Amino acid sequence: MAIICLPLLCSGIARGQFLMDMIDTTTSVGKGMFSLYQKYDAVRFSGYIQPQFQYATHKGIDSYAAGNFPDEVDNRFSLRRGRFRLDYARYDDAHMPVVQFAFQFDGTERGVFIRDFFGRIFENKWDVFSLTAGMFARPISYEVNLSSGDRETPERGRMSQILMRTERDIGAMVSFEPRRPNHPLKFMKIDVGLFNGQGLTATSDFDSHKDIITRWAIKPIKLNSRNWRLSAAVSMLYGGMEQFTRNIYRTGLQSGKPAYYVDSTASNMGKIAPRHYYGADMQLRIPNGKGKGATEFRMEYLRGTQTATAATSETPGTIPASGGVNSPLYIRKFDGAYLYYMQNLGNPRDLIVIKYDWYDPNKKAKGKEIGAAGSGMSAADIRYNTLGLGYVHYFNPNMKVMLYYDIVKNEETSLAGYTEDLPDNVFTCRLQYRF
Repeated sequence: MAIICLPLLCSGIARGQFLMDMIDTTTSVGKGMFSLYQKYDAVRFSGYIQPQFQYATHKGIDSYAAGNFPDEVDNRFSLRRGRFRLDYARYDDAHMPVVQFAFQFDGTERGVFIRDFFGRIFENKWDVFSLTAGMFARPISYEVNLSSGDRETPERGRMSQILMRTERDIGAMVSFEPRRPNHPLKFMKIDVGLFNGQGLTATSDFDSHKDIITRWAIKPIKLNSRNWRLSAAVSMLYGGMEQFTRNIYRTGLQSGKPAYYVDSTASNMGKIAPRHYYGADMQLRIPNGKGKGATEFRMEYLRGTQTATAATSETPGTIPASGGVNSPLYIRKFDGAYLYYMQNLGNPRDLIVIKYDWYDPNKKAKGKEIGAAGSGMSAADIRYNTLGLGYVHYFNPNMKVMLYYDIVKNEETSLAGYTEDLPDNVFTCRLQYRF
């Protein structure tokens, strides 16, 4: 408890940040005292909490707006996130970073969980490369890497949550990011990492296969004299999971209609089932005039191949099994996207947000084909579209309120319980305090 309380007491100093100039733990044994001479060490404490109230259009709905509602509940207070982060960095005499350490945990009524725990070392000859190792966000997608404290919507889209649950994984990453202001490629950032693959849903890696993830990004560049800013990136995840079963299901045709067929070849055991994602994203910011805020557009598209189970398209955190027997794997072609439109209302403090996103876990089947006789399909194959409407007011840099309404539409299928759109819209009122 004392370890947690000490940083909290210090957090009020300069918005949770202070520089420890002239600090070094080198001691002079002969004189029995500290020798204070090394400059440019820095420690920063930061964090935020997000208390919120939610109201759903029906009791007990399944939801990606901060999780499912209990069976007899259609409204709730909760603490969505309670983040505390410690960063340490050391700089050389040219004010360039040498090493960084970060630790972040999330504490809510559901428990306390580590979110980031990594170290980063920088090369200081060309000032372009760094190596990160530990637990940190996977370098794919703009939305996945945008902090929940900075995001203008309560949650990431359904696709981001399913494919990249908790956003983070354990691994190592090399980054190319020029840090000198006169470098000809200062607008570029390239990340290439190797990760376990299961994310933080797994307590340990359950196979020897690793995911390669990379993102090639162009930082915001000025387009014209009006200071329009454009940024963009392409991303790829090339990985998979070991097949601990011989039964592999894929979507094919049966009597001319989409249906799952099983491949039970004995040699399937031990092979790698694919998880291959390919995506692109873009962000455009248009200033509205001095002191009037901006108009911003964001968009991202992701498609590929996902391996999961019959009941879900979420990446398994453990070897899928039921009744002591390894479950069959389902390989699906998917795609999804999101589009943001954000507009300040004549000042930077007031913002309206319109967001549309979709996730189609099985592109080879749609509508009434899902759940048809002999198709073998489940709720995991249903496409969802979500329209989000929001208003954000910033009281000051440390506090904001968000009012947001998710309108969720599922495909009308032949599956029992999904023959029409479900009443699963959610209203969220959230406060955020940060330091």
